[in-house]
Amino acid sequence: MKDAFGRQIDYLRLSLTERCTLHCTYCRVDEGVCPKIQELSADELILLAEAAVELGITRIRLTGGEPLLRKDLLQIVRGISSLSGLRDLSMTTNAQMLAEIAADLKEAGLDRLNISMDTLNADLFKELTGGSLQKVLDGIQAAIAAGFDPIKINVVLMRGVNDHELDDFIRLTSKYKVDVRFIEYMPIGNSNGSERLRLNNQELITARPWLIPVPPRFNGQPSSDYTYEGALGRVGFISPISHRFCSDCNRIRIMSDGSLRTCLGRDAEIPLREALAEGKDGLKQAISQAILQKPEHHRFDQEVLNGRNMSRIGG
Repeated sequence: MKDAFGRQIDYLRLSLTERCTLHCTYCRVDEGVCPKIQELSADELILLAEAAVELGITRIRLTGGEPLLRKDLLQIVRGISSLSGLRDLSMTTNAQMLAEIAADLKEAGLDRLNISMDTLNADLFKELTGGSLQKVLDGIQAAIAAGFDPIKINVVLMRGVNDHELDDFIRLTSKYKVDVRFIEYMPIGNSNGSERLRLNNQELITARPWLIPVPPRFNGQPSSDYTYEGALGRVGFISPISHRFCSDCNRIRIMSDGSLRTCLGRDAEIPLREALAEGKDGLKQAISQAILQKPEHHRFDQEVLNGRNMSRIGG
């Protein structure tokens, strides 16, 4: 399945909910408690995934909000993981509830996990997110025990907030078989201080000449990956502002209400509920047409998303 610019679209980010257990400062600015919108049912989400896979999607990431809030999560994982043609099923989570369900997720067919953790300081974690760092650490240990590999830890770097912990995070990859990925702070949400808080990933890499580039795990992945002597996992840098990866973009996102976003850095959303009511063939036609409207590049650097919080962009 190719878009109008010849890019092969084979990666779907499927949001299961916009609700979350945390209120990260850069994600839900002035949002308050996120209401439960009309979320698609487990059967509808599985049908969407099936239609996408038949169109050529080979990788699906379950995301949110916080996917672990779905009481039917294991049903969704089992249904999607059984689809013929799907090569990889992963999930992004804040891990606040992961320790109790990690083994069940692995048994249900989930392949990989991305875990959000922006600091190793418990007090700062509470300040930034409202959540518990210990629950994240327990979740990571449970995921390792369950056999997830790789486990990726996502860190949003903020100047003067958590950037002094960068090398502490890198050292995690020498203690555990985990990947740590540093994400540039993006200009999303009203007055989020992006220019003041953002660090340039290339400058961070240049300051650490002992980092050795390694090939990507997947085609079209947004991170530039590195290793170093003694590393068990990888160190990655995701740089949507200082280094666009639009020319290799291979992904689309479907929101939990059935809206399709062909680019996370644009406002356009295409509703799929009407097509969903028509069944799989209607869905495949609607998704195919939407792919042809996928823009050539995002507009994060133009800060046109001031009115949209990160919670609506998703992981």
